[in-house]
Amino acid sequence: MRRQRRMPAVVLSLFLCVLTVAGCASIPMESQPKAIPQRNAGQPTQEIPEPELGLDPLTVVRNFVRNSAQPANDHAASRAYLSGRMRESWKPDPSLRVVKEEFSTVYAPESEQPDDPNERVVALRAVEVGRLAPDRSFIAGLEEYRKPVRVRRQPDGEWRIVDPPDSIVITESDFNDAYFQVPVYFFAPDSTALVSDLRYVVARPQSGLPSRVVDLLLSGPSDGLAGAVRNPLGDSAALDSNVTTGNDGALVVPLTGLGDEAVQERELMAAQVVRSLQHVTTSRVKLLSDGTPLVPGQAEWRPSDLPAYDTLSSPNAELPGLMTVNGRVRSLGSGSPIDGPAGSGALDVVSAAQAINGHQLAVVESIGDEVRLRIGDYGAPGQLVDLSGSRMTRPTWKPPVSKDDKSTEVWTVVDGEQVTRVQQDADGQWVTVPVNASELTDAGWISALRLSRDGSRAALVAGGKLVVASVVRTASGATLRAPRVLQEDRLSSVVDVDWIDHDTLVATTSSERVPVARVSVDGFQFDQYNTSNLTPPMRAVTAAPGRPIVVADSSGLWTAAEVGAVWVPHSHTSADAEPFYPG
Repeated sequence: MRRQRRMPAVVLSLFLCVLTVAGCASIPMESQPKAIPQRNAGQPTQEIPEPELGLDPLTVVRNFVRNSAQPANDHAASRAYLSGRMRESWKPDPSLRVVKEEFSTVYAPESEQPDDPNERVVALRAVEVGRLAPDRSFIAGLEEYRKPVRVRRQPDGEWRIVDPPDSIVITESDFNDAYFQVPVYFFAPDSTALVSDLRYVVARPQSGLPSRVVDLLLSGPSDGLAGAVRNPLGDSAALDSNVTTGNDGALVVPLTGLGDEAVQERELMAAQVVRSLQHVTTSRVKLLSDGTPLVPGQAEWRPSDLPAYDTLSSPNAELPGLMTVNGRVRSLGSGSPIDGPAGSGALDVVSAAQAINGHQLAVVESIGDEVRLRIGDYGAPGQLVDLSGSRMTRPTWKPPVSKDDKSTEVWTVVDGEQVTRVQQDADGQWVTVPVNASELTDAGWISALRLSRDGSRAALVAGGKLVVASVVRTASGATLRAPRVLQEDRLSSVVDVDWIDHDTLVATTSSERVPVARVSVDGFQFDQYNTSNLTPPMRAVTAAPGRPIVVADSSGLWTAAEVGAVWVPHSHTSADAEPFYPG
């Protein structure tokens, strides 16, 4: 089940919070981008009990893995299963391997066992589902994990590990308990659309969560989003002192190193901090820059004090969505054909996409033995773009720079290989520009592509798998970078995908076992939708913030608001309909 982001239940006093934040600094798994004076002052010492007596080598290795769920004091709970000397010298790499729940510890073959009867080699075997990178982002990746672990009988007769794994190994459920998922926020490169970057911090103690989240934010975007987002806080931002709770209950975030930025830029910085903290505190946030309010005239903030940055990446509630039915575009709200050639039947529409503000429409139409792309204002004929092929993925729009602007960019994939963006030039003409998708060369046939509604990422269906990549834009063009396959073992026959929100996808498959699933953008969280009333294989899906999911199966359209809800027929269902919300 999808893990809910937990909220601290109480606000501790200033004294306890300072002690807790200080104690957290001893955990090397935390991002510590800036040195804070006296960070370790008053650090409490946590006593870790010795393992129970008489454990056999297999149990010693198994308990070593299980105790990785306790990261406190440099994983002292796991170190208890190492030999005395190794307890001091073991330095696991900064990443963390997350494995499936069922892992095995078995004796290695006799040919691999030492001659010394006081030593045994235990084979640790697991299926790795991903790793927690040094930047605290989860990187999905399915592979076998095998590690020989040497165990030696100590002078007191107890077995202890003398050759431990190079990395911390932790099961999915233990990781879910020990680490807290939190989005930290940046901005789209050319607009004020917020972009969330999922990261993970040590969950306990809860009172230290705000400090750990601020540390992550100040460390900048994760490697997977590098180059795809803008960071108003910049590289020089740091904490002037510890994050604390004031006598009035406000959370004090004392920043330094911000320079002489304009008020508008400082307001974006405030949004980054306040939105990143909203999942871990209900307190007011007092933002300071070198001892004075970060934004002149407003020292304290709540999320409700921020401008509605999400309006750029969320369709207007007055836009009900559209669907293609038998070569025409119709309204999802009324079922009626839309105005213009796309709805009248003048065009043989294969697929279409409405801009997020509703003002424009991109249409893939069938002309003879090929398909062509047509782009223009909603209800107008539009321009026939110089782009053709035997197949094109449903178009997807880059969001506009501001709410009242029109979008100037559409993406599609031609014949499963050629990722193409179509841009509007200075004369208003739509021209094609290839996208650098070299990192996707081995991914397979691309049958679907959806830009996130903030424009920073792309979700693709490639070779029947769900793939997410960042969109890096430079003066020379756009590149799909750092592609990652999500939930490869559960989603092996994906047919369509869409964005529920900043960091969540919904995918449909041709499988009867998992026809519809919700997946976090990093691939760690996975939830299967109810299968009641659906008739696989699925054909299409659409989603948007605050909207019900609409899917198309072999019989028509179905909607559901929640993962566990029973699918109900759409009010304007049709056997050939394919739905799409703006974006």
